[in-house]
Amino acid sequence: MAINLQKGQRIDLTKSNPGLSKIMVGLGWDPVEQKNTGGFLSGLLGGKKAPEIDCDASIIMLDANGKLTRKQDLIYFGNLRSTCGSVVHSGDNLTGGGEGDDEQIFVTLDLVPNNIQRLVFVVNIYDCIRRKQDFGLIKNAFIRVVNGGNMQEVIRYNLSDDYAGKTTLMVGEIYRHNGEWKFGAIGEGTNDASLSEIVKKYA
Repeated sequence: MAINLQKGQRIDLTKSNPGLSKIMVGLGWDPVEQKNTGGFLSGLLGGKKAPEIDCDASIIMLDANGKLTRKQDLIYFGNLRSTCGSVVHSGDNLTGGGEGDDEQIFVTLDLVPNNIQRLVFVVNIYDCIRRKQDFGLIKNAFIRVVNGGNMQEVIRYNLSDDYAGKTTLMVGEIYRHNGEWKFGAIGEGTNDASLSEIVKKYA
């Protein structure tokens, strides 16, 4: 049975699940339905519409100093696989529509190089400034960790804060601690307008 975390909680990942190496990290979100003000005809067609919001999940692979030392260690829709093969991104979901995970990242913990200490999971809104979009237009955001061996969900963190005005979410992280891997629920919103702005914080 999956453990549901609250913001700021940290939990053992591999110590509590001996032999765990391959995991799937799923991230999901739903666009908030907005009232359609298009007049009589649009009222006949349902009255509400969900905005087209392109949220992108990325993984920042950090060293012991919390630094991103190589651009190849940033995994996102433009670089779907780490050079070591330990992190593989499923690809970009352009709308957030549908049930379940919107984007998935597959991590083989045993293959993560020793110099990498933390994997930070970030979701940002693509082209948010021009589109005038923020996470106030998103609901039901979550991150979950699934055991790749039996496909059982082991951790889930539902982001329940009000992120109106925020354009990036620092969702969670997987990190090394005393020879084991742990998971931390971050849940922090920022005003970074693009992935390049986020990455500058780890330079």
